[in-house]
Amino acid sequence: MEFVESLPTDHKPLSNFPPEFDAKWRFFWPIGDRPEEINDDLPKIYPKNFPEWEDKMNSWGNHMIDAVHTASEMAALGMGIDKGSFTERMRQGTHLLAPTGSDLERYDVGTAFAGFHYDLNFITIHGKSRYPGLFVWKRDMTKMACKIPEGCLLMQAGIMFEWITGGYVLAGFHEVIYTEGTKDAMLKTVKANEERE
Repeated sequence: MEFVESLPTDHKPLSNFPPEFDAKWRFFWPIGDRPEEINDDLPKIYPKNFPEWEDKMNSWGNHMIDAVHTASEMAALGMGIDKGSFTERMRQGTHLLAPTGSDLERYDVGTAFAGFHYDLNFITIHGKSRYPGLFVWKRDMTKMACKIPEGCLLMQAGIMFEWITGGYVLAGFHEVIYTEGTKDAMLKTVKANEERE
């Protein structure tokens, strides 16, 4: 916690650290095969009125795992180690797709949808969000708003990647905050939907 306090004001997280309860929904969905002897008992969450949910989740989840495998092989080659050094350790891992929902009518500007943290896993992969609010910290702990271009994915190192590389790769800190930009984007979407009706 001391290192957070030592950051310049412009680079401090807007959420509490360590994180407190945050105001998001998560729809966890395990992806891929697991060893037969392991019973993870991970539930598959089905939102209401989404009949094609399972097919969409499996398809998107497998595409994301493929992308992470490719990036992991590229990282290994770039580090001068065997191409499969990371991907061999991922085989039959606990891959979890976790789409996030946030109620922008219930909460207001300043709400933390994901408090300042790093992830526990090897790599987190994100698709483009419909609204802004994701902030990331670079290696020098300067904060920046993250904007994922259309057709692109964002990958962030988790603490497993940091540990397995002995700190060569650092886990990426990030947070998701309801900002004025989030609210403006949401209001534009509401207006566009009303005009279509």
